[in-house]
Amino acid sequence: MRVIEVRTGMKIPWDIRYSLSLLVLLSSILVLCNGQDYGTPGEDGAGGAEPTPEMARCNGIFMSYNFGSREREYPHVKNVTAQSWAFKANAMIVNAGKEELKGWQMFIGFRHKELIVSATGVTPMDGDYPLDASNGTTFIGSPNMDLKTSIETAGDFTQISTNIEITGTLFGVAKGATPMPRTIKLTNDGWECPAATRKGGSMHVCCKRNPKVKNKTGPKTKFAARRNGDLSIVYDVLQSFDRNYLAQVTIDNDNPLGRLDRWNLTFEWMRGEFINTMRGAYTHKKDPSECLYSKAGQYYGDLDFSKVMNCQKKPAISDLPPDKKDDEVVGKLPFCCKNGTLLPPLMDPSKARSMFQLQVFKLPPDLNRTALHPPQNWKIDGILNPQYKCRPPVRVDPSQFPDPSGLLAITYSIASWQVVCNITKPKAQASRCCVSFSAFYNNSAVPCNTCACGCNDIDTDTCDAHRNPLLLPPDALLVPFDNRTLKARAWAKQNHMPVPKKLPCPDNCGVSINWHVSTDYKNGWTARLTVFNWRNFAFEDWFVAMDMGKASPGYENVYSFNGTRVPPNNRTVIFQGLRDMNYLVGQVNGTNPLRDPPVPGKQQSVISFSKKNIKGLNIPGGDGFPTRLFFNGEECALPKHFPKKSSGHRRGISVFMSLVFAIVAAFALMMD
Repeated sequence: MRVIEVRTGMKIPWDIRYSLSLLVLLSSILVLCNGQDYGTPGEDGAGGAEPTPEMARCNGIFMSYNFGSREREYPHVKNVTAQSWAFKANAMIVNAGKEELKGWQMFIGFRHKELIVSATGVTPMDGDYPLDASNGTTFIGSPNMDLKTSIETAGDFTQISTNIEITGTLFGVAKGATPMPRTIKLTNDGWECPAATRKGGSMHVCCKRNPKVKNKTGPKTKFAARRNGDLSIVYDVLQSFDRNYLAQVTIDNDNPLGRLDRWNLTFEWMRGEFINTMRGAYTHKKDPSECLYSKAGQYYGDLDFSKVMNCQKKPAISDLPPDKKDDEVVGKLPFCCKNGTLLPPLMDPSKARSMFQLQVFKLPPDLNRTALHPPQNWKIDGILNPQYKCRPPVRVDPSQFPDPSGLLAITYSIASWQVVCNITKPKAQASRCCVSFSAFYNNSAVPCNTCACGCNDIDTDTCDAHRNPLLLPPDALLVPFDNRTLKARAWAKQNHMPVPKKLPCPDNCGVSINWHVSTDYKNGWTARLTVFNWRNFAFEDWFVAMDMGKASPGYENVYSFNGTRVPPNNRTVIFQGLRDMNYLVGQVNGTNPLRDPPVPGKQQSVISFSKKNIKGLNIPGGDGFPTRLFFNGEECALPKHFPKKSSGHRRGISVFMSLVFAIVAAFALMMD
């Protein structure tokens, strides 16, 4: 063995010396490697990982989507398009520019019938989980709704970015394929995104502000600007304590045709909160046991839960009736206690707002005055009104109120959030009202569409939910559907029309409206509007609005209602009952209940139109019928066909039938 001498006089074998040298070299490499460790984003003490080359080149908003994994779900089927897969993915949005992005909105264009079960750090704008994202969905940050810049945060990755972990189910993708979205983009106003770049299971995009879009001038706000919508709900925190706070909810109807009757509001508490007391509204359920057996019951051991208003995660809230307006305990609040009525501001601005207050108790760890979290998943609905779709709450600048002392001073809320709700167009067979057509030049009336308002509760074994409705004699529109069968069969036999063995199902609408073209002459024409209420309750301050399309500019007058054009385009006309005629009564029994059918509540008027300065107007061809018609803000289902004017038509018979319909309707109104 070779031996090496050292100055100390100690002799070290060569193989040991080689091993020690190798150990020192490896240690040096490890030290050098550790010296380059920047940590990971969000890790304590780390300044953030090195960005990807694509993110480093982005001078704007960088977004990415990375597909993680998927597993086959039950049931296992042979059809590939019907097989479901549980998948996981990760998305990220980073502010890599020099401008703060408030209220960010990230759209992911899913296209494989995805059903999103959960997503961290965000709230979907299109509904609750599980969320149908077949046509894509938009996420907003929750709680981090704004993305600050790296400059103003010293590169704090937690303030300039949001990481989204997505879990869900997808369908119809072969085993070896990677199911990727169609696109990802930023949907905030004034921002533009190119087509996303995809590589394998990853895609990314860099969005930049459009220089042609000028920023809105005005005072800068600390939080997101308030948005416009058909319905605006503001959640204001007025008082805040360690364990509870006082909130005020204000609902404003901002749509000229929007309306709510007996509104019902629901939302979801996300952090175990519960409602202790309320003023101006009430919850539908008050069950102390739900409190006692919850986390609230464990923490508030000395609280009398028999007096607590509600402990549900999703409470249902309604307005108080008018007789509670001056109640010292639950009333004495402006804009409350109207039995849930919200009218369009065009009808009555004082009835276009509702308000109520609630005392909210919190749970650990939110036991300080600044730990304030609004409820999520807001929904609002009425009895026979438009259907609204609400966005998640967005933090806005505090609301302003007059000082309660009466001095010329302004007080502010502690914190405010805005929920914007917009009216959605009813889907097929999902309306709540319908329209029938008739005309002086045709003996038959075209009734409401089959299942116009749904057929879910109808035994479709006895009727056909997909067949067009049978033409009817005009007087048949005055009786309930169950009493029309004999009339329909006799009318079909008289006019040589086929009758199917399985008759079409009813429309199932609580309100139906008949539009009858009465006259058509050289310089103008007239129509008659009749409203039928088949419900057992009345509608107060009802209204009908219509858009006549090409014929709209010719509207002249209405003779039994108030008629007002709706700005700004004045194409739509809104009709209201005159004083003492603004009450549409409900359905009542006939004179002889054993023999006569029930009689619906009715209102009727004649409307006149001019043809002046309107070229090519064809009343029988469809220009004499509304293109859209609304009752109390709900868009009604229109028939698929117009009454036809045949070449062999005899005018005398048609006028006679029109007069018969008018006499029968007038007689029914007098007997009501």
